[in-house]
Amino acid sequence: MGVAGSGKTTVAKLFAKKTGAIFYEGDDFHPPENVAKMSAGIPLTDADRKKWLQALRKIIVHALARNEFCVMTCSALKAKYRDALAEDDSRVKFVHLAGPPTLIAERLKSRRGHFMPPALLASQFAILEPPSDALVFSCAQPPEEIVAELVQILGVAVSD
Repeated sequence: MGVAGSGKTTVAKLFAKKTGAIFYEGDDFHPPENVAKMSAGIPLTDADRKKWLQALRKIIVHALARNEFCVMTCSALKAKYRDALAEDDSRVKFVHLAGPPTLIAERLKSRRGHFMPPALLASQFAILEPPSDALVFSCAQPPEEIVAELVQILGVAVSD
């Protein structure tokens, strides 16, 4: 979890590659109207996010039912979004990639092919409720270091 440009996808893909976890890109499940809104530079509201969070929760429920080891990216900026995703299931863990707005803004400026424009970063930081129960990493750390620490903390076997 974290704001756009914090490195969620990079870290999650690397984690999945190292551990054999199934990777789900949360952005792929946004309804077209959300993508259009963000592409136009309009921040999403809680109502906009509801359908998206429900779709992600459905994936989580199915993965848990199948005992599937997976990793999913999702901004999950507010506590109520994280609550909707986890529904008090202790098997669902959150990893918060945190960092200074200046670093993340620089990353977004150089990112290509994504619907989330840099202009929306301030709106994400404005609603961010840092979690008290997540594993928190600085997004300035190299992704390899973050993944190595996650593997160690979670006690996950490495598949390579």
